[in-house]
Amino acid sequence: MKLMFTQALVSISLLSCALRESPQKNMSNDLMANSLTGSSTTSRKIDTATLGTGCFWCTEAVFQQLKGVLKVTSGYSGGAEVNPTYKEVSTGTTGHAEVIQIVFDPAEISFDDLLEVFWQTHDPTTLNRQGNDVGPQYRSVIFFHDAEQKAKAEKYKKALNESGAWDKPVVTEISPYTAFYKAEDYHQDYYNNNGSQPYCYYVIRPKLEKFQKVFKSKLR
Repeated sequence: MKLMFTQALVSISLLSCALRESPQKNMSNDLMANSLTGSSTTSRKIDTATLGTGCFWCTEAVFQQLKGVLKVTSGYSGGAEVNPTYKEVSTGTTGHAEVIQIVFDPAEISFDDLLEVFWQTHDPTTLNRQGNDVGPQYRSVIFFHDAEQKAKAEKYKKALNESGAWDKPVVTEISPYTAFYKAEDYHQDYYNNNGSQPYCYYVIRPKLEKFQKVFKSKLR
């Protein structure tokens, strides 16, 4: 597998991802994260990836643009609390990370491709931090769904550290997937619904523009 890393893409850090919590609590686990309904997808073989790169608003907007990605859902993984809210996760005490769960067609895009995008669109050398977003909920993390995903994630991480792509060690957590809790509705499709807001305009938009240049051949 060829690595395409010439330099780290450090997050543009003008604002924080944090915002006032909606009063409505998310009460259900995303039990359908591993399947899609509809005649256009029923014949497809699909797979799932769960990744955290800091604020899920940025991550969601990036992966939504890739060919072969069928669904992107923002949510929480890695903690013990069941059905956590954004307000609870934002305290940094629940053990959860902000993540996206990606349902993808491996015939169109591979897990290797997703890992390449993952590591090139955030800074995996900062522990529990991305820009102004600080806390364990913003950690760089891969929650692997099977032994193959684990092996590939560990192989890429080792190769990156050996390549010297960054001047600091990659600290991305690689842990087994246990559960995913869908974030509140106002977090879903955030950039597309709130593109004129300051965080979207000054932080997410430049990240997307850089991503689109680097991964032009993989876009829809």
